[in-house]
Amino acid sequence: MEVVSHPALAILHPTGHHPESPRRLEVLLEAVGSWTEAAPATPEQVERCHTPEHVRRIQGLSGPTWLDGDTPASETSYEAALLAAGGAIQAAAAGGFALVRPPGHHAPADRAMGFCLFNNAAIAARAAQAELGLGRVAIVDWDVHHGNGTQDIFWDDPTVLYVSLHEWPFYPGTGAPGEGNETTVNVPLRAGSGNEEYLRAFEEIVEPAVRGFEPDLLLVSCGFDAHADDPLASMELTGHGFREIARRCRGLAPRIAAVLEGGYNLETLPGLFHATLDGFP
Repeated sequence: MEVVSHPALAILHPTGHHPESPRRLEVLLEAVGSWTEAAPATPEQVERCHTPEHVRRIQGLSGPTWLDGDTPASETSYEAALLAAGGAIQAAAAGGFALVRPPGHHAPADRAMGFCLFNNAAIAARAAQAELGLGRVAIVDWDVHHGNGTQDIFWDDPTVLYVSLHEWPFYPGTGAPGEGNETTVNVPLRAGSGNEEYLRAFEEIVEPAVRGFEPDLLLVSCGFDAHADDPLASMELTGHGFREIARRCRGLAPRIAAVLEGGYNLETLPGLFHATLDGFP
């Protein structure tokens, strides 16, 4: 699977001691060694998912600030966010893995939230429909946090299936049991869930939902923060678990791509990425 990234993402959008730091990309790019360089998304591509007012707000940042209680930003964040969205678009087109930051799945149409500025996976899904002519896109999100932004953007859209596996109850408080509709499938899992629980959820819920939807493209919102050693959550997935859920995703659509979301243990990130890449083609 082709890796799409940009070395500037290990420099832009500095966040100090925040868990979502440029070091995440630095250690991953060191481990990968080579990649296809991402080009930035255009504002028009971003505005398929976000309001012009939100895009202008990020573009207009002139110095360090906090966009909410969890989300730092600065004058280079707009450049980083466009590169992250552009990398996701390229990965979706090429069947690749976008190693990008800042992450995206908490960002709804009109604001930044939870470390996220623009919703990279959602922007990639819209680009695949508008620019590649694909009709139906499924997004499987296994980041440990519920992707409230992705859910909100596609809630009323029958052409995009959103399936989320996440720790519950947990930040951001969405994705509760029973929350969903015909094309929104939430799979809340208790703290301490590991390989067995995730694989059972895939077999019983995720795979039937995606197969029944018959997508032209499957996008994976790939967070590594459900790993047993991640500092921000309480789940117990291992490298083998990530490899296996990636393998199961591979058989669910004729085209597949992935976009990095969370994952905050710098020592385990490279190994988890390679394990997941092994599971994909």
